[in-house]
Amino acid sequence: MNQHIKKYLDTSGLLCPEPVMLLHKAVRELDSGDIIQVTATDPSTTRDVPKFCLFLGHEMLEQRQDDDTYIYVIRKK
Repeated sequence: MNQHIKKYLDTSGLLCPEPVMLLHKAVRELDSGDIIQVTATDPSTTRDVPKFCLFLGHEMLEQRQDDDTYIYVIRKK
């Protein structure tokens, strides 16, 4: 991915709702158009992070799984 990631958020080991709560806090600190990469180990993030983006209007640029790790790349609206 050639996008410039402004912030990396590692929520590994945290369970719902903590990853999305931390993502919400981190996104508030970004400017519109900034990109954040989130790493998580909680499978519920595969449901929660896309819903977070949908409800708040942020763009999911990438969503993938590497073994037991889930990676999301999101552009703030």
